[in-house]
Formats: sequence, structure tokens, C-alpha cells
Amino acid sequence: MENKHVFGTRVLEQRKKIRLSQEELGAKIGLTHKAISTIESGRRSTSLDKLVELAYTFRVSTDYLLGITDDPSWRGTTED
Repeated sequence: MENKHVFGTRVLEQRKKIRLSQEELGAKIGLTHKAISTIESGRRSTSLDKLVELAYTFRVSTDYLLGITDDPSWRGTTED
């Protein structure tokens, strides 16, 4: 599976899991709903800072979003 496709699929799955619309997710991380749509469809990736914001929002690892691992474990601090 191509990484952009894995990334997009995982963003879509995680967004739905926390019950946010594309508009709501975009507003949270500073992207338009169209940008979220193109990420989820695999037609676009995103910058490193937005990747980190997505991981933080979803409470999953960046490695999970990128398809490097199937373990979504969040290792943020207890203050997060």
C-alpha cells in the first residue's frame, strides 16, 4: 500500500473515530476542509508541523499515521 494512501486512510479513520467533520478538523489544525479531503483521498500529504498536529489531535503516533507501524500508541506526556 502506498504511504499517501495509508496516511489518508488513517487520517479519515481517526477523524471519524473522534467524530469531527473535515471542517472541524481543518479548523483545529489550520487547514481548509478541502485540504483535509485531499489528504484523506491520498492526493496530498502535509507538512511536518501539520503531521504532528494531526497526531496530537488524534492521540496517535506519527509513525502510525504514516504507515510505518500498525501500533497507534500515543506517547505524549500526561499533561496532554
